[in-house]
Amino acid sequence: MSHHYFPHTPEDIAVMLERIGVSSLDDLYSDVPESLRLKQPYNLPAPQSEKEIRDFFDTLGDHNQRLKCFAGAGYYNRYAPAVIGSLISRSEFLTAYTPYQPEISQGTLQYIFEYQTIMSRLTGLEISNASMYDGATATAEAMMMAVAHARRRNRVLVSATLNPAVREVIDTYATYHGITVDTIAEADGVTSREDFESKLAAGDVAGVIVAAPNYYGIVEDYTGWADACHAAKSLFIMNCVAIDLATIKTPGEWGADIAVGDAQSLGMPLSYGGPYLGYLCATKALMRKMPGRIVGATTDDRGNRVFVLTLQAREQHIRREKATSNICSNQGLMALYATIYTSVMGTAGLQEVNSLSSTLAHVLAEQLAATGKMHLTYPDRPFLNEFVMTVDFDLDSFMEQATDAGILPGVRIGRDCLLIAATEMLSDADLMAYVQLVKLQ
Repeated sequence: MSHHYFPHTPEDIAVMLERIGVSSLDDLYSDVPESLRLKQPYNLPAPQSEKEIRDFFDTLGDHNQRLKCFAGAGYYNRYAPAVIGSLISRSEFLTAYTPYQPEISQGTLQYIFEYQTIMSRLTGLEISNASMYDGATATAEAMMMAVAHARRRNRVLVSATLNPAVREVIDTYATYHGITVDTIAEADGVTSREDFESKLAAGDVAGVIVAAPNYYGIVEDYTGWADACHAAKSLFIMNCVAIDLATIKTPGEWGADIAVGDAQSLGMPLSYGGPYLGYLCATKALMRKMPGRIVGATTDDRGNRVFVLTLQAREQHIRREKATSNICSNQGLMALYATIYTSVMGTAGLQEVNSLSSTLAHVLAEQLAATGKMHLTYPDRPFLNEFVMTVDFDLDSFMEQATDAGILPGVRIGRDCLLIAATEMLSDADLMAYVQLVKLQ
């Protein structure tokens, strides 16, 4: 069995105390007032054997209700190949920190470099940073990039079809940076082209943020949007589900300046909200406006290929007023996770996963509509693996029944609308169970 961390032995402690010139551990806390010190033993249970501890936690785990997940809304239940857990649990990865000293951080720098390469290819843009906390903060950072690039303009347009949770983070950032955020209206589930052009023509727009796919799972058509933004000297920013970019048109193909989003869909487990991974890719012209860091490849004095931190935009490295690294963690372990997942899956694997998920989603949508008790809210809009259904029954009661039946039926987005997602983790039997439950309503 692999033991990653051992406690210090009494001998280790004695050597360390002697080295720092104190005689006991109590001496280390001599400056803490007596009134603040605990005068009684910790309220801890009695010692247990390893088996007893395992049995205890197994019993706790049995209380969890394991549901078949049809929920999405930006975070998806994806299969993670076993090799990922094996590799990222290695101690040199699990405990690694920011690679300040490149000469002893070559392994970390290399996988960050590979992560950047993968994300650039996935988005179709020239550069990628490494990396952000999550997709919401990455989108807010892109907004700030647009304002910094535009200099004297501080107004940003955001599509109404963007995930509301992401919009809330954008609004929070904007409030404290003096940025005005206006909403582009939606029309029948997609961003209104008319409203976009009207608000853009009003001037003073630093950037435009849209989603692909959007919050309703719809794949929108952004033909000409980038050209319109550039003609108005604005940046075109796309928030995208990472894994979907292996199948749908990429931000680079749409002419976007910045692509952002969450990389959780690249095999990361749904774990009570994290840790996930935000990505940010951009055109080369925006490199010096990017937060985070960029790892590059070069050669040393012996001609060997080596990796270095090419760009660091943190306050420690440059003048404070020039810093753009508002989020300083490089999320190294999650970047490694995404790198391993995409490397193992390959382009064909990512496309196959998307194809399977899309097939399941379309079959489910058809079968649910066939019950006569649900119908597609946006029947004429294309979707990949997520869609909205309008229900003709009590949604509260249905969701409670579904949970009792072991099904997480989706994300409620209105009084009678349910956002439903399908991934490769579902089977035909799971779909049938969902449909049968709807028929009983």
